[in-house]
Amino acid sequence: MTTTLPNAAAQFALSADQSAVLDAADRYAKAELYPLSARMDNEEWWPADAFAKLGKAGYFGITVDPEFGGVGADLMTSGLILQAFSRWNHALALSWVAHENLCLNNIYRNANDAQRRKYLPGLCDGSLTGTLGLTEPGAGSDALGSMRTTARRDGDHYVLNGGKIYITNGPVADVLLVYAKTNPSAGAHGISAFIVEKDYPGFRVAQKLVKMGFRGSQTAELVFDECRVPAENMVGGENRGVGVVMSGLDLERAMIAPICLGIAERALEISIDYARTRKQFGKAIAEFQMVQSRVAEMYVMVETMRSFTYRVLMEANELEVGGGGRGSIHALTAASVMYAADTMNRVLDHAVQIHGGSGYIWEAEINRLFRSTKLLEIGAGTTEVRKLIIAGEILKS
Repeated sequence: MTTTLPNAAAQFALSADQSAVLDAADRYAKAELYPLSARMDNEEWWPADAFAKLGKAGYFGITVDPEFGGVGADLMTSGLILQAFSRWNHALALSWVAHENLCLNNIYRNANDAQRRKYLPGLCDGSLTGTLGLTEPGAGSDALGSMRTTARRDGDHYVLNGGKIYITNGPVADVLLVYAKTNPSAGAHGISAFIVEKDYPGFRVAQKLVKMGFRGSQTAELVFDECRVPAENMVGGENRGVGVVMSGLDLERAMIAPICLGIAERALEISIDYARTRKQFGKAIAEFQMVQSRVAEMYVMVETMRSFTYRVLMEANELEVGGGGRGSIHALTAASVMYAADTMNRVLDHAVQIHGGSGYIWEAEINRLFRSTKLLEIGAGTTEVRKLIIAGEILKS
């Protein structure tokens, strides 16, 4: 009996349409985003018109139905765009995904039609900047159990009190998807989600945070001091925020891996160029076997990152609303970002070694890429938390 197996190459290759998306996003990012990257890093500068331009170019609302101003594509498409953007300006790519995935896509997946019609068009065309407010000074890896931000009902409003920290896009956001405890005694099951506008009374940006890497992607500490939010801005129902959080976290983890992939691809590219042009002992260092060894290892790591990242993005495409936080997709997204972040770290270590002293200089592009590595081992759950998620899921099954 003969068994016909699927074409192996087809299983791991992008379709023609997907390749076209990646190529177009790469060309756009190289032309429009790369020229901004050095200044963003040097000055912690934010290009105020960048999101409006991205919206005009059709790079927001990728997963959103055209009825609400979106593109109507899938998470895989969004991940490919993020991969391309991360090659050329990873700081802006991080701000893009905080807006596109953490805020915009979460609202689209979980909000009611009135909320969608009010907020999605502006988020899709880039006239509004979005972010997510989850992490707190005392609630990082234990974001749900240790959450101290509260929301109490007061007539037609909820009144929020507390603070959030390390919030990407915090200083520039117009719309925030914020989590708060509406029933503190219920622990993680007493959390609700709210859409907060920057002009609501009682909300303020406490401070802008200056970072080691991903500089220019604006990060802040936020304060809610008797912040009045209309009750109609609650997303998903009272005390039902945990489903929004967990589904969103799985998608976030699936979408961080393409950032790692894009950065690693760029590091490999410029390391090859440097090895070909840098001469020592009368010849290009690319002729030295130890440099060749590092380049070969980098290539293998990038290719394995690519395969795993794409596989998990495709599986995350099928994640139903409220379906995250458990099962194989929970383990896979944690595994994807854990592997991608760890592997990117090793790729960049090789890259700086190939560049030698020039790679240690702050202004060098490879140095800028190297300083990005640690955040992705911390954000969206630390490496240690990712291991706990993976082990918990595979051992229970």
